[in-house]
Amino acid sequence: MQLFYNPNINETTETFSFDKEESKHIIKVLRKKDSDILYVTNGQGLLFKTEITLASDNKCTVQILEIEKTEAPKHKLHLAVAPTKMNDRYEWFLEKATEIGIHEITPIICDRSERKAINPERFEKIILSAMKQCNQMFLPKLNPAISLKEFIKRENSGEKLIAHCEETSKKSLKSILKAKTDYTILIGPEGDFSNKEIELALENNYIPVSLGETRLRTETAAIVACHSVVFINED
Repeated sequence: MQLFYNPNINETTETFSFDKEESKHIIKVLRKKDSDILYVTNGQGLLFKTEITLASDNKCTVQILEIEKTEAPKHKLHLAVAPTKMNDRYEWFLEKATEIGIHEITPIICDRSERKAINPERFEKIILSAMKQCNQMFLPKLNPAISLKEFIKRENSGEKLIAHCEETSKKSLKSILKAKTDYTILIGPEGDFSNKEIELALENNYIPVSLGETRLRTETAAIVACHSVVFINED
């Protein structure tokens, strides 16, 4: 199934038109024509089976034939991950986390961060493309980049964990994960969190965890955390 995306449709929508860019892709590149079937999601759990009623490369219009609702996951995973020095590694994380199943992502700027700026528009495109590619019905939320200190002071839902490499008392992530539980997990930069940052997280009720015996890259650690939470929630 080839999946398209339109955030503005819902269960009351009967017909709608794609924007010019998407319309040109549908008609000129994919060579779709009148009466062809397209599958569209709004990124909020709804799948729409639609039929093309106007095959225009300026304004491709479709009529909704059927609506299928995907049940929302019984858990929520929010990963707060420091941007990597090499931007393509962070983009890889965004793509793979979307494929595996993540709900919210926040880039966090830390004491040892080598990259302190991101391109949110490009990140959004990568997440959207991954969602469509793997037929996900929920679009992960990408938050603006924020300092770790400010992030920690915010009210984050569920169990709060910080994964770091310091040789201190930590629990294994595997040992504490529970199904149907919300998690916010902090993943630091290549140089890890500073001791001051770890102390701040612990003071704000974050639980220190280990992701294994080997030292992982930032993007790998984020994927390990993401997969672990999704795996524990599999039926």
